[in-house]
Order: sequence, then C-alpha cells, then structure tokens
Amino acid sequence: MAMTSLSYLQQSPSKHWSQLYLSPLSPRPPFLQSPPPVYMTSSFSLNTSKALQIRCSSSSCSSTLTSEPTHDSARLIASSLSRTLKIAIIGFGNFGQHLAKTLVAQGHTVLAHSRSDHSQCAEKLGVSFFLNPNDLCEQHPDVILLSTSIISTEQVLRSLPLQRLKRSTLFVDVLSVKEFAKNLLLDVLPPDFDIICSHPMFGPQSAKHSWENRFFVYEKVRIGNETSRVQRCKDFLSIFEREGCKMVEMSCQEHDKLAAESQFMTHTVGRVLDMLQLESTPINTKGYETLLKLVENTRGDSFDLYYGLFVYNKSALEILEKLDLSFDELRNELSGRLHDAVKKQLFQNAVMGKNLQDKSYQNGAAMAAILNSLRTQVPIQPYEYKGSISASIDDGSLKLKIAIIGFGNFGQFLAKTFVRQGHSVLAYSRTDYAAVAQKLGVSFFSDADDLCEEHPDVILLCTSILSTEKVLKSLPIQRLKRSTLFVDVLSVKEFPRNLFLQNLPSDFDILCTHPMFGPESGKNGWKDLAFVFDKVRVGSDEKRVARCNSFLDVFAREGCRMVEMSCAEHDWHAAGSQFITHTMGRVLEKLRLESTPVNTKGYETLLNLVENTAGDSFDLYYGLFMYNVNAMEQLERLDLAFESLKKQLFGRLHGFFQRQMVGNKEKKLESLQRGKAIGGGNAEKSEVFPEKFQVLWENSVMANPEKRLDVLEEKSVGRNGAALASSKESPS
Repeated sequence: MAMTSLSYLQQSPSKHWSQLYLSPLSPRPPFLQSPPPVYMTSSFSLNTSKALQIRCSSSSCSSTLTSEPTHDSARLIASSLSRTLKIAIIGFGNFGQHLAKTLVAQGHTVLAHSRSDHSQCAEKLGVSFFLNPNDLCEQHPDVILLSTSIISTEQVLRSLPLQRLKRSTLFVDVLSVKEFAKNLLLDVLPPDFDIICSHPMFGPQSAKHSWENRFFVYEKVRIGNETSRVQRCKDFLSIFEREGCKMVEMSCQEHDKLAAESQFMTHTVGRVLDMLQLESTPINTKGYETLLKLVENTRGDSFDLYYGLFVYNKSALEILEKLDLSFDELRNELSGRLHDAVKKQLFQNAVMGKNLQDKSYQNGAAMAAILNSLRTQVPIQPYEYKGSISASIDDGSLKLKIAIIGFGNFGQFLAKTFVRQGHSVLAYSRTDYAAVAQKLGVSFFSDADDLCEEHPDVILLCTSILSTEKVLKSLPIQRLKRSTLFVDVLSVKEFPRNLFLQNLPSDFDILCTHPMFGPESGKNGWKDLAFVFDKVRVGSDEKRVARCNSFLDVFAREGCRMVEMSCAEHDWHAAGSQFITHTMGRVLEKLRLESTPVNTKGYETLLNLVENTAGDSFDLYYGLFMYNVNAMEQLERLDLAFESLKKQLFGRLHGFFQRQMVGNKEKKLESLQRGKAIGGGNAEKSEVFPEKFQVLWENSVMANPEKRLDVLEEKSVGRNGAALASSKESPS
C-alpha cells in the first residue's frame, strides 16, 4: 500500500513558514521606536499557503543591535503595556493549576470551575473556586480558558450557561488538537463571542522551572474590531510572551498536520517502547538513553490524552499507517536478506555435508532457549585500571605492535589513539589506504602475508560483521608468532567468539571487545564511554597476561568505562538496547521526518535518533540482526507491542463510532417528530447534534472507515513473520 501523499503542503511553493517577525505583541514606547524594528527571515523545509509568524521575546530571538532591549526590560515593557484580566479556568486539573500559578503571579484575577472539588488547592494558589458554573459565569470574566481533556471538552462547553456571560467574552482553549476545538467553538458559541485557539506546547513536568523558550501556538479565530476586544486579545497573549515563550501564530489546520507528525508520532513511539519494559543496562549507548528518557516523559501522560490526539486529529491515522508500513517494510528487508542467507547456507551445507545448526549465527525463536542456558549468572565485574588516566605514555608500560585488519573509518579512528600512546601500528585492508596511513603514522600493507611476517603482538579485526568470517579465514595465520593475541571490535560478541574458537589454533589468545562508541560519538574523547570485553582465552604465561592488560589499558587511559562481561550477556543486553535503538531509528528514517517550527523535546529526540542511525550502513544493522541470537525475539516483541497499541486505539474507536451512529439516529428521529408537531421546517437543524463533529473521521480522515480500520486490524491479529511476508498490505 502506497503512502498517502501530502500534496496540500505544496499549494504555494513561493511562500515559506520561515518569515520570522521579531516584534513584541504590543507597540513600542516612544523611547524605543528608533531604530526601526528588525525583520528576519529564514527558510524551513516545508511550504505553506500562509506565512508562519513567530513572535519571540528578546531572550529567544535576539538581535546584534545594541539598542535592542534586554530580556528583563522587554518583559517590563510588556508588563507595563498590558492590563490585568479576570480569567476563568474551566477544568482545574494539573494543567489548569499549572497555568493558574503564573496567571496569579502576574497579577490577574483567576476564577476556576471543575467537576471535582479543588477548592482547597485553589485557595492555596489565590484562586476563587466555584462548584456551580452559573456562579462563575455571573462574575463576568474577561476570558474563559478551557483547560479540559480533549475527550470531555465538547460536553463541558455545551454545559456552560453562556447566557450568564457578558456578550463578546473571549474563549480560549489549550487543547493539543486545534481543528476540532476551532470548529466546536465556532459551532457552539454565539457569533459575538471572541475565540482564540491555542496550544501551549509544554506542561507541568516539562516546564516546571520556566516557560522560557517553550512554544505557544495560537490562531486568532475570531476577534471583534472594537479596540477593547483587540487589546484584550493582546493582553492575554502577552501573558505567555512575558514568560519568554516563543509565540507562534499558525492556522489550526497547519498545527494539526505538524502535530500529527511530531506530537502524535512521539507519543506513539514512546508508548510502544514502554510496552517493551525497557530497562537501563550496564552498556547503555547514548541513543538508547534517549529512548529511555522518551519513555519516561510519555509515561506520565494518560491514555485518554493519547487517544484524544488520535481521534481528534484527522492526520493521526495517516501517521499511524505510515509507521505501520515503515515497520513492515523494514521487516521485509530483513526477512528477504535472511531467506537468501539461509538458502545459501543450506546449499553449502548440502555440498559440504554439514548441519546448518552448527553455525553460531543461526537466528530465530528457537535460539531463545539456547540463550537462557548460556547467560551468565555471575555479576558484572568492572575492570580496574591501576594507573592514572592522565599519566604520560612514557611511564614504562608495555608498548605493543598492533596490526589493524580493516582500515576503514573505525580502524583509522582507533589508530590515532594507538599512535598517540606510543604503540607501533600496522594496517592491512582490501582498499588502498596507504596515503591515509602515512599521515597517521601507520605502516600500511597491501599484502596480508607481508603484514603477518612483521609478527605483530596483536591482530585487531576492524572489519564489518558480514565480512569478518571471510577475512579471518583468508589470513595467513601460519606466518604469525604462536600465541598472537586476536581481538575483535564487532557490535555482536557470541558470533566472533565462536568464530575465533573454531578457526584459530589453540595457542592463540582471544579477546572479544566492543567499544560502545565510534568516530562521531567519540570525536571529543572517550571519557566515560563504555568499553565491553571478554577474556575468552588468555594464556597463563606472565607475558601473555601483561600483553592483554596492556591492550585494555589503551582504552582505560582514555577514561573509558571498562565493563568485563561475557559475550552471551553482552548480546542479551545489546539486543534490548542497541538493536531496538537501530530498529526505531530505521523505521522513523523511512518516514522522512523533518524538523518543524514547533518541535517538542520528544520529537527532537526522534530526529536526533534518526540522524545518528542514518549514518550507519544497512549491513551493520543487518549484522546486528543476523548475528545476535536475541535480535529476532526483540523484533517480535516490538511488533507485538505496536499491534497491542493499535488494538487499544481501534477498540475504543469502534465504540466511539457505534455510539455516534446510535445517537444520531435517535436525535434525528426526535427532531423530526418535534418538527412535525410544531410545523417548523428548521427543527432538525436546530436540535440535532452537529454531525460534522460526530463524523469528523468518516468525512475528513477515512474515505472508507470500515475498510481502512479492517485493514489495520487484520494485521493486528496474530500475525507472524511468514504471514507478514505474504500479506497483501505489505509493500512490494
């Protein structure tokens, strides 16, 4: 199934979101009118039919002009030009209370109403609480601030005694979806009421210290022409500007399109990962730690909030479909290559008379049982480096002759440190890196026999996972000294361990390692970065023990966090962290996510994840899958978690549609009967619950809702790898 086209984004290629107006919401006083205001423009990647205006306080959008006011003076100016308001908060839960603290601190009169009795909390905050909405409305607030949940907003709005409010009262919502709120307010409110649709893109947790540099998105849906009403709108918006928010004026339609790609996507990924019950490991990568933080942030939000983002944002289903298809596509890529590898191996085994199961890199569910028997129960023992990390390289420590096999980016990256610490470095690679090696102070050999005849102390394999076996078997190990130390740096460990044990003579030493960093993450130093190792086979001779320790000291000297761990234990943790991180990064990469003018912190986490994983080849990712016996299990768990989340959404959605259809029929019948009784031709129009909100999804999201829901649900019912590969909905 092809991905849905985002054609509406190309309606006006000549206009960009990027027009940034660095001007305050209120006019400047005379003493600041010279020089004239500064206008800046910058390009964003997507196009829109309406320019996006971003008003920033001086703290977030500063100018190099010395005459510009400082951050503090800008806030004082905004404060002096705005008047205090009487603001009634409808829905006094966590977010309502969070807003109330700032409103009271700025000197506004704050009233509140909620179904639950929050009178004691309101009293502590300096807020007047009303259990009866009639009493609140009779106070004639300037602003009604709807701070209810998405799901309850319509019911709450229709229950308010609007007739008790002053005409032209300003209504403001703070929902995470905007088209729904806009249409609802336009439909329910009398035409003489003003409307602002807003979305403070922060909450009690993310903005507990400050609103500084947090996005506040808004659209002036309907503001009367009278000076007092225009000023009241400015006064309300200045509340957030004074706190340092980035003020983004954007249509509700544009907001929802961007929010579906950022906010809904972020919450979906966070909830899927939460179902995996991810835990911190002794070998966390930076990418995995960002996923853990994402899970922690989204875990605090209720499922009702997530469900509201899904139901009331008409772009959410499209995003869910894209995410589903991207995951399917990635699975198919892996399955296709795996099938080819199995076919090839079966053919070779048939010729050589071997059993495929003898291979250490066999994958599949059956390997889970083998893994459990291999996992060590011994606690991880940290490696202790006795010397000083900052000690001089001339401290009498053993200097090694290290031969790097595979002199690509990572081999060159390690060579720089080896040379700086005074070790002799040789290199061999199929590609001619002689010029690069010379610059690094490395002796390059184009012939493996010549290199081995130099009798290096250490052979360091820096090849890709897929080529390691072929390269190892091609080395003329008979030309090496007996007891040479072989070391690998692969991202999987059981595979090279078994490969070494099967192919190297018994008098060769073996050290399996995994530097949990690379040229990018370790470009500013290796301090506190994990280095995992397993002394698979090291002779008891004092010189061989010293040689192994000297090699490990290379990384300890640089400040690495040295983690001694069995290869089986490493692969167990890596499948749950490194493989999951790469999988999510590659799934999101297929969606071609782009930065938006209103990125949340969670969405920026996803963008950074994509950027980090996009730099790695598919061969590396496939190697993590093919040669880690735990990877298939983790892929299946990820798939099941995603399917479980969809079932939750669709289960509630079916109930939503069912209630609508029953309710619509009953109300239509009732209104028609009333119309006949009083002879009124417009009875149905005046009495029936507005269908454009009830069938928002049928009309604007799902051209054929039953079919599209069935398609997605069909994929959620007990599918396995074989069913997926043959699914009609899988991309070809």
